[in-house]
Amino acid sequence: MAKSLILCNCSNTHNVHTSDLDALTGITCSKVHSGLCTHQSDAAAKAISAGDAVIACQQERAFFTELAADLNAEEPQFVDLRDRAGWSDQADASGAKQAALVADALRTPPAVKTFDITSEGLCLILGAPEVALSAAHDLKEHLSVTVLVTDTTDAPLERGFDVVAGRLKSAQGALGNFSVHIDALQQIDPSGRGALAFGPPRDGAQTECDVILDLRRDPPLFPAHEKREGYLRADPASGPALRDAILEVSHLVGTFEKPFFLALDPTICAHSRASQTGCSKCLDVCPTSAIRPDGDHVDIDPSICAGCGSCASLCPSGAITYDDPPTSYLFTRIAALADTFRAAGGHAPRLLVHDRDFGAEMISLAARFDRGLPADTIPMDLERVSGFGHAEMLAALACGFSAVDVLMAPTTDQGALVTELPLAQALCGRPDAIRLLDPSEPSQLCDALYAPTATAPTIEPILPLGTRRQVARLATKTLQPTLSEPLPLPTGAPYGAVTVDTDACTLCLSCASLCPAGALGDNPDMPQLRFQEDACLQCGLCVGVCPENAITLAPRLDTSDATLSQQIVHEEEPFECVECGTPFGVKSTIDRIVEKLEGKHAMFATSEAARMIRMCDDCRVNAQFHQQDNPFAAGERPRVRTTDDYLSKRRDH
Repeated sequence: MAKSLILCNCSNTHNVHTSDLDALTGITCSKVHSGLCTHQSDAAAKAISAGDAVIACQQERAFFTELAADLNAEEPQFVDLRDRAGWSDQADASGAKQAALVADALRTPPAVKTFDITSEGLCLILGAPEVALSAAHDLKEHLSVTVLVTDTTDAPLERGFDVVAGRLKSAQGALGNFSVHIDALQQIDPSGRGALAFGPPRDGAQTECDVILDLRRDPPLFPAHEKREGYLRADPASGPALRDAILEVSHLVGTFEKPFFLALDPTICAHSRASQTGCSKCLDVCPTSAIRPDGDHVDIDPSICAGCGSCASLCPSGAITYDDPPTSYLFTRIAALADTFRAAGGHAPRLLVHDRDFGAEMISLAARFDRGLPADTIPMDLERVSGFGHAEMLAALACGFSAVDVLMAPTTDQGALVTELPLAQALCGRPDAIRLLDPSEPSQLCDALYAPTATAPTIEPILPLGTRRQVARLATKTLQPTLSEPLPLPTGAPYGAVTVDTDACTLCLSCASLCPAGALGDNPDMPQLRFQEDACLQCGLCVGVCPENAITLAPRLDTSDATLSQQIVHEEEPFECVECGTPFGVKSTIDRIVEKLEGKHAMFATSEAARMIRMCDDCRVNAQFHQQDNPFAAGERPRVRTTDDYLSKRRDH
C-alpha cells in the first residue's frame, strides 16, 4: 500500500517541489499545507487517522506523535524537508534533493537485535562522608544503597542504608553487573551502647552492584566513563550536578533493552596465533575497553560497548562488523540516495554524514539562521559517525557522490576517523573529495559546504555488494580505472603485500602455517612459498613469527586480477633422499645442516652417521635400525622364571 506524504511549507517559508516528489514510487503526495501544526491540524489528524502517513516536518514531531496517541492511531513517519532542503539559499534547485530525502525516509531499516539488562537497584556510592551520606539519604527510598567511605573517624547512626569503610581497589562491569574489589574493608558493628564503630579491616573483599554513583574528586574508575552505563559521576561541589546525578540514578531500576551494536566472527579474527600477537587495532581504538583478548581472537562485552563503531571500521578481516544497522544496509542506503537524486534530474551530489544529535541540530541552526545546506548536499543521518570508515567513504564516491563530508560532534570518537581519512583519500585518488568537518557554529558549516570544489570525474556508479574489503576494492577500481601500478598506502593500511628476502628465507613455512587469512600458503609437492595479495590483512603475524626476519610488510593496493590468485614468492630445489630418491626438505637447508654437523658433532662424526642427514624419515629409521650400534636394540631377553626354578632353591624338601 502506498504511503501518504503530508506536505507543509511552514507558513509559506520554503518551496516544496511537488513535481519531483510526485515522481517517486510507493507514495502519494497531499496538497501543500502551510500550518499543519497550527490552524490546519485537523488535516494532519485526518491523515494520521487514515494510516501510513509520512509527515514532512521534524520540528513538531512531538506534537504529531501526541496527536496520533490521542487518536489511537499508529505513529506516523517523519521526514525533514524544511531544514535540510527548503530553508536554503539554493532552495529553488533542491527538488532532486527533496526526492532523495523522501525516498530515504521511506526505507525500512532492519530490526535491531537487543538483549536485556536487569538492574535490581543495588547502588554503591563513593565519596566523602558529608556528600555521600547526604546522597544516600535521598536515594534510600528508591534504591538499596551502600556507601563506601575512607574516613573511619565517625560511624553514622543512620541505618536506612549500609555504610562501609575501605579502599577501592578496582571495579569492572556495567549497569546491572558491576564487580567491585575493596581492600581494608571495615563494616559497622551495630551492637552495644554509645557511638557506633567500624570493625577490623580485611583485605580482598568483593561485592557486586547494579549502579555506581561516584562523588569523589579522584580520576574516574573507567575509561570514557561518560559512556559507561550505570556509572555516574558528579562534582561534589556543584549542587545542580549532584541533583541531576541523584535523579538519574534513582531511575536506573528495572529491565532495560540494549542493542547488540557489533557482530563478531572469531574464526577470521587476526589478533593472535600460537601466542604471537598480530592485529590489535580494535583493542587500541576502543574507548570503553569493551574488547579484550581471548586466545587467538578477541571478545566483546556487549554490556560495556557504547556502539561507536570505530573497531568495525578498522577491522581488516571483517571479524568485527557493525550491526546497528548492518553495513550492507548502509551501503544500500548510500546507493539509493545517489540513484534517486540522479533520477530526479540532479547532477554530482555531495554526501554530508552527520549524527542525529549534534549534527542534526547544527543543520537546523544553519537553515534557520544562515544559508542552509547547498542544493547538491544530501545529509545522511547516523546514530554515530565514528564508525564511518574508508569503505563507506569510497562506496559513496563510487555510487556517484562527487564528495563526502563527515560532520563530527564534540563528543565523536575521532580515533578511527583520523586513521581512515588518509587511507580513503589515497584510495580514491582525490584527497579533496573526502573531508572531516568540525565546525563550532552554523556559519562555519555553511562556509565549508559553499566553498568551491573541484569537478569530479564522470564514472559509472557501482552497486556496493559484498564485504567492506570487496566494496573498497571495487570502488577503488572504479574511481581510479587507469591504475597500472600498485597504489602506495599509509602505514597500517589493511591492504598490501609482503616482501620476502629470498636469501634469508629457509622455507620453514612458519608464516604460512600461522597466516590467519590464508594469504601465505605452501605447495605440498614442492618447497614453495605462495602469496595471494588480495587476502593479505597486513596483520604482521608473519613478520613476528619469521625466525630469519625475512618478511616485511608493503602497504599498497593492487587492483589487477593477479592479486586474486596465489603467486610464488620463493621456491627452491628439493633435496632427494640418497637412499630412495624421495624429495624431502629444501636442498640448500640440508646442505647447510650437513656443512655444520658432518664431522663436527659427536653424533655425526663418521660419514655413515652424517649420511643419515641426507635420508628421508623412513630411510633414516631403517638405517638406524640396521646399524651396528642400533639405538633401538635391547639386551638379551631374560629367561622366563618357572615353578621349578622356585622349588630348586627351597631347602625344606
